[in-house]
Amino acid sequence: MMRHLLSTGDLSRDDAVLLLDTAEEMLSVAQRPIKKLPTLRGQTVVNLFFEDSTRTRISFEAAAKRLSADVINFAAKGSSVSKGESLKDTALTLQAMGADAVVIRHGASGAPARLARAGWIDSAILNAGDGSHEHPTQALLDAFTMRRHLAPSGDRSLEGRRVAIVGDVLHSRVARSNALLLATLGAEVTLVAPPTLMPYGVESWPVETSYDLDTVLAKSDAVMMLRVQTERMNAAFFPSAREYSRRYGLDSRRMAKLPEHAIVMHPGPMNRGMEITADVADSVRSVIVEQVTNGVAVRMAALYLLLSGARDAATTSPATTADLTEGQA
Repeated sequence: MMRHLLSTGDLSRDDAVLLLDTAEEMLSVAQRPIKKLPTLRGQTVVNLFFEDSTRTRISFEAAAKRLSADVINFAAKGSSVSKGESLKDTALTLQAMGADAVVIRHGASGAPARLARAGWIDSAILNAGDGSHEHPTQALLDAFTMRRHLAPSGDRSLEGRRVAIVGDVLHSRVARSNALLLATLGAEVTLVAPPTLMPYGVESWPVETSYDLDTVLAKSDAVMMLRVQTERMNAAFFPSAREYSRRYGLDSRRMAKLPEHAIVMHPGPMNRGMEITADVADSVRSVIVEQVTNGVAVRMAALYLLLSGARDAATTSPATTADLTEGQA
């Protein structure tokens, strides 16, 4: 494993499979009466969030605590950052406090990479979302969820599976991370969006593109609906919310076009009634709540491999539950 987790584009196929296989072991821990391992006892994980977040921050906090790490939650609002403290000075403070891993979410694309490579801090850096760039652990939990539903038993491969990612691709770090990771795992990805919400340079991505959702659904094994990120929009990208929903929203009529085995996904938070209707979000085909559960397991795997499993990964693959619980009373 690498030193940091900054982009899914940095992951080889072996790296990605190791992470997903380790997450399978971590998920089994969540089914125990005592959901805790001693693996990271004595290590400190800092959640450094410069943007508001609920799911990702709580998920990383739960993951670190289940591995027995000490967790410090840092929010920019109400901190020295609001007084003008720079990222460098914040990093130097965390270094002085002995942080072993820093989970960072930042509004500026590239901030986690800057933190990892500037030499200000020795900690492992995990990107929890940077601007409109990437969100690697979200893509990993999405792939993990797809693998559990769509991969043949015992194979766990996404080779040849077709995934449609629909909506505000332009502003979505989730779409970018998924496009790279799913291509690495052998899946075929189609991005579906209005022309105004398709990013510049998308032709260089390992994906196909379409402006027509209805023609893509019938051949999709999974459809991932993206939230329309109005907070990142400084212009009118579509005529109205009603028009967007009519053309690119997933309702029960459109869901009926999916193959019987297909699943519906959403990274959250959802705009119910806009990109997805309530009946679809709550249907038996929806795995949206399961994605949240799987997110804790995937983030446990990432923290474990970056902080204590890297040295083992070279000789053993992957860690078993027995390995993870070794020394537990």
